[in-house]
Amino acid sequence: MEPFKPFTPHPLFEEYVRYETRRQFFKKGASFLGTAALAMLAPQLVMAGKKNDGAAALDAIRKVAGPHFAPKAKNVIYLHMVGGPPQMDLYDYKPVMGEWYDKDLPESVRMGQRLTTMTSGQTRFPIAPSKFKFQQHGKSGMWISELLPWTAKMADDMCFIRSMHTEAINHEPAITYMQTGNQLTGRPCIGSWVSYGLGSLNDNLPTFVVLVAKPSNTEQVQAISARLWSSGYLPGEHAGVSFRSGGDPILFINNPNGVDAKVRRKTLDGLKALNELNFKEVGDPETHTRIQQYELAFRMQSSVPDLTNIGSESEATYKLYGDEAKKGGTFANSALLARRMVERGVRFVQIYHNNWDTHANVSGRLPDQCKDVDQACYGLIQDLKQRGMLDSTLVIWGGEFGRTIYSQGGLSKDNYGRDHHPRCFTMWMAGGGAKPGTVYGETDEFSYNIVKDPVHIHDFHATVLRLLGMDHERFTFRSQGLDQRLTGVEASRVIKELMT
Repeated sequence: MEPFKPFTPHPLFEEYVRYETRRQFFKKGASFLGTAALAMLAPQLVMAGKKNDGAAALDAIRKVAGPHFAPKAKNVIYLHMVGGPPQMDLYDYKPVMGEWYDKDLPESVRMGQRLTTMTSGQTRFPIAPSKFKFQQHGKSGMWISELLPWTAKMADDMCFIRSMHTEAINHEPAITYMQTGNQLTGRPCIGSWVSYGLGSLNDNLPTFVVLVAKPSNTEQVQAISARLWSSGYLPGEHAGVSFRSGGDPILFINNPNGVDAKVRRKTLDGLKALNELNFKEVGDPETHTRIQQYELAFRMQSSVPDLTNIGSESEATYKLYGDEAKKGGTFANSALLARRMVERGVRFVQIYHNNWDTHANVSGRLPDQCKDVDQACYGLIQDLKQRGMLDSTLVIWGGEFGRTIYSQGGLSKDNYGRDHHPRCFTMWMAGGGAKPGTVYGETDEFSYNIVKDPVHIHDFHATVLRLLGMDHERFTFRSQGLDQRLTGVEASRVIKELMT
């Protein structure tokens, strides 16, 4: 009888197991033979195994994945208005409110709604009708404020949702909810989910980029932190990469004085070898992330300068976005950079624009806010359309909640303030399979409660994922013993009326 010979697994299989956590490995133990068979069948996996390169093998495994359906969009540009734009001053026209000036909001409308500490002590809730004029635009007849003349020109390119709603009533949980699908911090944001699910379109640029635009008015800006573009429990390489508006776009992207490209390459090769040894010994996924980040940073040294050098853009393009596009850090400049990014294969671009938290001085601040974004949004949509990119690029515009029809603080015909309002607010989409010329959802005459076709944040996320070819119920990641997903565990639905 021959002596017993222990089974020796394929090197690629060993690397795959090391990358898994113990919980994930034991869960998948019943199907590990299928994983090994996949490794033997996929040529790119076999080549990676021959090199005994765990990182390359794992990259190859990821590249065989794909969307659940044929996607309508392959890129996303998400424009987040931090603070909560007042829907009744921009998109949700309520002419009857002119007759209610300075009258109290009926209790039958408020129905004991939870209030913020900013207005909970008020003895009255006086109605503040919008001081701005509205007109209907496009074939849809969408009502748009005089503050947004450029946006009004493209009404037929846009898909309006006037019935968004959320449970969060304060900024931190609300913006976290809108970006991650949960009011608690520590979860992956939507950009990280898209990066994880669909991967990169350009190995020399990040898959997910974040830009924080500077508002021209800074009366009441909100804190914006990197947790909003965190990858949470997803692998760290899917976190957003923040580009700065001044100096080097990314810190330390250029080599120090006296260090040339050959020296940097030799240094990185040494670091990679050390990290590979640590990866084989410990199997920590963050080691793999570190390897990827070093390599991407090296490749970005040549790709980022070209990306951010907007001097090559034509005067016609600058005219489209407006003069502010030439000024670094403005919203218009960020919108132009976003187009350049998706043109070069960046999968998801997030732009944050601050100071929409209009607790007071709506008449003084809102025109500045709208001027910052109005022409730039128009220019972005038209630029994408002219280049044949709008059909594959989904553009999203909106905040984390809406504002109240009643005034916070003093009220006059010419000025007023508005508190946070989660029960209804307006967002819009364009391109990427969003149905143009659509106006979805209705609110009551006070723009306070939804009366038709409500859209919860989870419904919105499910719809965005569907446009990208992902089934939100099947698109999961195992963490803490649960199959986590962007839309959570409560029932959510894809709003098909918003899609072409």
